[in-house]
Amino acid sequence: MRKYYADIIQFRGDHQAFGYEQGKWLLSSPLFKIYQQQNTQTKRPRFVVNTEEATAWLTELFPALLEELKGISIAIGFTLEQTIAFFSGYQQEWKRSGCSILTGDNFLIRNYDFHPKTYEGRFVMYQPLASKGYATIGASQRIVGRADGMNEEGLTVGYNFVNRRNGGNGFIPTIITRMLLEQCATNEEAIALIKKVPHRHSFNYVLADKFGNSHVVEATANAIRVKESKISTNHFDLLPEANRYHLADSKRRYAILEKQLTSSLTIEQAFQLFNNVEEEIYSKKYLQSAGTLHTSLYDQKKLAVYLALGNNRKPTPFSFQNWLDGEDTSIKKVLGVIDTDEKMPYIDGI
Repeated sequence: MRKYYADIIQFRGDHQAFGYEQGKWLLSSPLFKIYQQQNTQTKRPRFVVNTEEATAWLTELFPALLEELKGISIAIGFTLEQTIAFFSGYQQEWKRSGCSILTGDNFLIRNYDFHPKTYEGRFVMYQPLASKGYATIGASQRIVGRADGMNEEGLTVGYNFVNRRNGGNGFIPTIITRMLLEQCATNEEAIALIKKVPHRHSFNYVLADKFGNSHVVEATANAIRVKESKISTNHFDLLPEANRYHLADSKRRYAILEKQLTSSLTIEQAFQLFNNVEEEIYSKKYLQSAGTLHTSLYDQKKLAVYLALGNNRKPTPFSFQNWLDGEDTSIKKVLGVIDTDEKMPYIDGI
């Protein structure tokens, strides 16, 4: 058992200034040594990034992120090319992970399951300048990406890993999620953008908007399929040929969630279903890169968020609506306890 936390990051302003502030945060974090070490290593890197391709795609699909990356590069002293390589999410590798997602009446809830060493401990509220994108709230991953989130229009997005075999040149899900949240107001808009984006690996993207639409988009480097659904775990239904070989746990969690569709879960009931370990959705498989690191629920009707770190926790509430109205949250950190002794570099260093 160990204690851990998520810093609450709040920023209003243009993307380059936001990038600069995130770069300053990274400099003060133990995580910076990881990127610094990778930047100076002489051995073959873990992933190769074609920065020209990445720049071209970002220019077409998400130019604001390029401005943010410029701000980060200035703050941390990396070249823009180096910053794009580390943070653009283009042509990067992804290790196997878990995750379960359910949408209900005006909410999306998900367990973010991964290895503890990957956790970043940041929950971010960001409001770009007018006309530069929607304001968003969500869990940060790889600094500029999002593990899940909601925007001011009530669009909520989460993803589930399916497979990394047969990958292509493209973006990883953290950046795709950020693209969707800042640029789309509805499921229809988000689906259209997902179809334009090149995908590195195979993931489910779960979309729910304020109009009651719930979709799961099955996306690979070679094909995209869309279905109306309120449930997603770690396998495809419409693209079964792209699945992994071992699907038992994914289908087990799916079956548990499927039973809930016959009843209308309240927000409180949904949170307990995902966060209470006895309900068997919350996972402690940390060594297998499939342990739950946070439970997050996004309430589209109230524009509120509930976040918990660790199992059987009382969630910390955030009023995104109040924040949009100009009222900063007084919460600086969300604290939790995790059932593992694994190292967490954002706390322990490398």
